[in-house]
Amino acid sequence: MNAQTEYLLQDGPAGSIEVAIDRPEGEPLGWAVIAHPHPLHGGSLHNKVVQTLARAFVLAGWSALRLNFRGVGRSQGAFDHGSGERDDVLAVVQAQAAQGPLCLAGFSFGAFVASHVAGRLQAERDLQRLVLVGTATSRFEVALLAQELRPRSLIIHGEQDEVVPLSSVFDWARPQALPVLVLPGCGHFFHGQLPLLRDLVGRHLRA
Repeated sequence: MNAQTEYLLQDGPAGSIEVAIDRPEGEPLGWAVIAHPHPLHGGSLHNKVVQTLARAFVLAGWSALRLNFRGVGRSQGAFDHGSGERDDVLAVVQAQAAQGPLCLAGFSFGAFVASHVAGRLQAERDLQRLVLVGTATSRFEVALLAQELRPRSLIIHGEQDEVVPLSSVFDWARPQALPVLVLPGCGHFFHGQLPLLRDLVGRHLRA
């Protein structure tokens, strides 16, 4: 993301996992772990939306962790349809962010993965925020959110998302009485809207 980004390899369930870490100025509030889009469609920790999410967390005072799922970049292993990728995120949390406040975020396929990780960690960690962007509700079984996590969750979607119809996100959110923040005229990849996305996430984190 910038010249100060730290890259490392850590052990994971399918071999090495590539991790990028960006830190705020001063003492961080905690850790934010961010999951990237579909590995078989070019998703990686360098995705522009993922980098924008990391920037928003850093500006709000959090250390941001991005990882490459198995089979992407320098991460070993092969695509595992979300199950293994969930384990990759959990391994990064355990190795890099085992203590203190934690936030989770994801874009598209990564939002699907983050929803399931949140379900696994909700009972045992101080899970402060969940940010799901372009959530792939029409393509994967996105987890329902725990009742206590819903007020701390931000769901953002483009009105004109050409990959995941907005209606499918409402179908997922409606039974949970979960608000969805809709960006008018915006597509799945938030072209031309990344500064707005960063600012909206930053406002949620500071609220």
